[in-house]
Amino acid sequence: MATPRVGIIGAGQLGRMMALAGYPLGIDCLFLDSAPDAPGGQIAPIRCAAFDDAEALGALAGAVDVLTYDIENVPIGILDRLAEDVPVFPQPQVLAVARDRLAEKRLFSELGIPTAAFVPVGDERDLDRAAESLGWPIVLKRRRMGYDGRGQRVAKDSGRLARAWRELDEAPAIAEQWMNFDRELSLIGVSGADGALMFYPLSENVHRDGILISTVAPYEDEVLQRTAERWLSELMRRYDYRGVLTVEFFHTDAGLIANEFAPRVHNSGHWTIEGAETSQFENHLRAILGWPLGATAPRGHAAMFNMLGKLADPARVLAIAGAHFHGYGKRPRPARKLGHCTMVDADRDRLLARLAPLRALIAKTNY
Repeated sequence: MATPRVGIIGAGQLGRMMALAGYPLGIDCLFLDSAPDAPGGQIAPIRCAAFDDAEALGALAGAVDVLTYDIENVPIGILDRLAEDVPVFPQPQVLAVARDRLAEKRLFSELGIPTAAFVPVGDERDLDRAAESLGWPIVLKRRRMGYDGRGQRVAKDSGRLARAWRELDEAPAIAEQWMNFDRELSLIGVSGADGALMFYPLSENVHRDGILISTVAPYEDEVLQRTAERWLSELMRRYDYRGVLTVEFFHTDAGLIANEFAPRVHNSGHWTIEGAETSQFENHLRAILGWPLGATAPRGHAAMFNMLGKLADPARVLAIAGAHFHGYGKRPRPARKLGHCTMVDADRDRLLARLAPLRALIAKTNY
């Protein structure tokens, strides 16, 4: 049998971890990225080109059996053209929705998935309408190119809202009602070629300034788990979806409120490498290649900490019993995701107690 070849658009840490998951399965990965020193290039060959370089993307497509991506800023028109010659998963049409916050909110509403009240913003008159209908505070977000807290502002009055819109370059935006929530949760699902749907347990996430700091899984609530699985099923069936899909939720007094979804492997699923029967990265590859999906059951309870701005000393991390260290090979920069650490235990309370020295060590280096 010929060696399967997967083309990955974007060679960041997500692509890197996909390539690492592919090695034991005998999968060859090939990257395209605009940065020659992108992390994935340390694991598999990388072709350096801009993400809107149609010729380079076409050459990548011609060299592989299937295309996927670890970023969301590839021109949809190019992906549509590539999909005429090679399978592209997840499908370009779902990516087009996920990277436009307005289209994303409208899709949630159409499918009956609760989400924050919102008002599209195209000019200053829309700011007034948002203030009238949403109340304060308001979260103003760019419709496109916003992630890890970028491209959004919180405003507590009309003056600050107008200033926030100017700071976002008066780009097309969406104003959202502020959500009071108890915790942030995410659910990762995967859909295979045969329509099989499988789900990981809910994860509890902590963000700071819009950047994920830590995840603990599973968050055990049977009602919330079933509800979130039903909603992800509706999203995936809408598009005959292939691959991993993640939805982030606010857990409020009213239940789950969908915040956003990502048609790709996700930062809140890093714990699955050590903490699940099959990692999200392996299952994504299985799905897009048409292979049977692996079990998503957790191996007990797991926690993940992101290392931001500066890596903790690997020797000090690994001196902590049960700690796992993942470096991404990226240059230090404030708030940049440089790696993560995980720990797994059969007992949740014992895991939380054992995390204390790891949490303290990483907190000293993160900035």
